[in-house]
Amino acid sequence: MRYNPPNDFNTHLRKRFGCRVQKISIDAGLTCPNRDGTKSYRGCIFCGAKGSGTGAARRNISIRQQISQGKAFAVKRYKAKKFLAYFQSFSNTYASCSTLRRLYDEALSDPDIVGLCIGTRPDCIDEEKLDMIASYTSDYLIWLEYGLQSIHNRTLEKINRGHTFEDFVRAVHLTQGRGIYICAHVILGLPGESPKDILETANALRDMKIDGIKIHGLYILERTPIAALYRQGAYNCLSQQEYIELVVDFLSLLPPDIIIHRLTGDPDRSLLVAPLWTLQKQETLNRIYRALKRRLHQDLSRITLDKPL
Repeated sequence: MRYNPPNDFNTHLRKRFGCRVQKISIDAGLTCPNRDGTKSYRGCIFCGAKGSGTGAARRNISIRQQISQGKAFAVKRYKAKKFLAYFQSFSNTYASCSTLRRLYDEALSDPDIVGLCIGTRPDCIDEEKLDMIASYTSDYLIWLEYGLQSIHNRTLEKINRGHTFEDFVRAVHLTQGRGIYICAHVILGLPGESPKDILETANALRDMKIDGIKIHGLYILERTPIAALYRQGAYNCLSQQEYIELVVDFLSLLPPDIIIHRLTGDPDRSLLVAPLWTLQKQETLNRIYRALKRRLHQDLSRITLDKPL
């Protein structure tokens, strides 16, 4: 029998809305200060040409069309009844408030859309944008998904992230108290990071009282700087077992009520260089769930032995 960790995102949504709610990935045609020359032209060393999204905007597919297509797929595949518009590609607060409101309103014009998930960088937010985003919270579920990746500035510099951990802390503090849910994105297996470094990121996030976490391992796509390092032997990927153990250790340090959005990634098969085990998503998830269940039972056994009734 499959074991699901507590507070997974799907369960959280079903409890809130009473039905299956599915994310629909949106490419709004935005960019990133780490690509347009504001901070860099190179982007993060792992980021592909689509900016972790679908590339729909390049194909001139409107937001309404993307939602229509996404709904048709999600109804057939998951029997979903409600949907979240997930602004995924690049940095989705990196534009003027008027532009962002137009994009968000277009997504929310579909009556089956019950909220927004907005993927962005912590250096692409300010009070004005947060006030505008918070204006939706009375009618919709709003998540801001901040790409952190690591709390270690030396790592962020190495991966050409273009922001600091302090930028993330500032963004979280500005966002809290506005009715907006906060999800942090973390990548395990970044160049130069030890297991200790990774778990220090978990400890820092625990203390910041964020609402959700999204975790995946570093995978290598064609035509990215990390692909060149990998082929030169300057970077080695995590094995599947190493990744599973790190995920379980990471989650064990977080508050039990944190909402788990993702525990592994979905690389583009046509561009994936390594590690190939990332294509075995369900197997990886099942192994993580089994490891979490074992960890839970071990913890309960210790409690029973240490504090008998």
